[in-house]
Amino acid sequence: MDFNDSPEEAAYRKKVQDFLKANAAPKEATTASRSRNRPEAEVLVDAKAWQKKKMQNGFAQITWPKEWGGPGGTPMQQVIYGQEESGYDVDGSFFGIGLGMCVPTVMAYADDETCKRFVGPALQGDEIWCQLFSEPAAGSDVAGLITKAVKDGDEWVINGQKVWTSGAHYCDFGIVLVRTDPGVAKHKGLTMFWVDMKDPGIDVRPLHQMSGGSNFNEVYFTDVRVKDTQRLGDVGQGWKVALTTLMNERLAVGQAGGADFKDLIELAKSTELENGPAIKDGAVREKIADWYAKAQGLKYTRYRTVSAMSQGETPGPENSITKVVSASRLQDLTSFAMDLMDMGGIMVNPDDVGYEAAFQEGYMWAPGIRIAGGTDEILRNIIAERVLGMPQDVRVDKGVPFNEIPK
Repeated sequence: MDFNDSPEEAAYRKKVQDFLKANAAPKEATTASRSRNRPEAEVLVDAKAWQKKKMQNGFAQITWPKEWGGPGGTPMQQVIYGQEESGYDVDGSFFGIGLGMCVPTVMAYADDETCKRFVGPALQGDEIWCQLFSEPAAGSDVAGLITKAVKDGDEWVINGQKVWTSGAHYCDFGIVLVRTDPGVAKHKGLTMFWVDMKDPGIDVRPLHQMSGGSNFNEVYFTDVRVKDTQRLGDVGQGWKVALTTLMNERLAVGQAGGADFKDLIELAKSTELENGPAIKDGAVREKIADWYAKAQGLKYTRYRTVSAMSQGETPGPENSITKVVSASRLQDLTSFAMDLMDMGGIMVNPDDVGYEAAFQEGYMWAPGIRIAGGTDEILRNIIAERVLGMPQDVRVDKGVPFNEIPK
């Protein structure tokens, strides 16, 4: 691995640093962000303005081709920008799914007219997209979905339910995976469409989470009519199209953020135990050392990916390691921190708790991270099969028509 920038990369990094210093505020020393505790609608206005400014200065989706409004840069330039922006208090979370997963799928399978209509507005932050895959009975096994689309002339009629759809309540458009042929094997009878989330037949219902937020949604489709021109890919080839989205998702979801070992060190310094400051307790120091070691392992795993991209290579399935390790690590670290805070650990109001309640927020968010973008079990399967070369799991439904699989 080469950890050093080439002369060209160093020059680009300086360009990024100058842009960020002139247009954004650095993050505070803690995990706190000015976006926290502000109304979502207010944060969204600022996020759209920031996305537009990035686009105007050539820093939005750096690898996208110039014909679609991107700067036509390199993957390494995108990595450099991401590294530098992470130190600033800006919010791009509203656009991650659309720009990282949905719109690239549209670009790969839609005609030029459709791409011209959607890519530019999404890149500027004017329109936001969501991904409608998971269902109440089809989460890790997405191909088991039952939301259906029936052909009616040059249109399709969609009926069914999706769930855990992040951001659906503020999105303008979405990509939806549906079943168009139940008489073939489950992976063979799927088709993907893009939909207008403001369609009157689409009912979006936010789900209240234990963290206090409502970013996930259940979405109901009732006789939603879409034109055949809204289809992405061939009829029955939806799984192939979905893999394009899912491969982008592995990169888009990435590492679990939130409180880290540095925050825990500060907490341990300021917490008094019966035998003195927590930072001097051997058991506490051992825990911090474990999480520090994992942080370094994650860092160098990311460097492996960065090094491959810098040399023009395509990163492989090793990316699954980052998420499966970081999500469980966040859950363990925040749980320990809350225990260290004693009765204060159960308080969740940022005004009453130190560190802007980052430990409490991370603890309640971590279980969702272990599910979103591929469960721990799915990611371990990917690592076992595609990294370690172990045999695949036995699939008793392989080749069986979907309507013959016992429900």
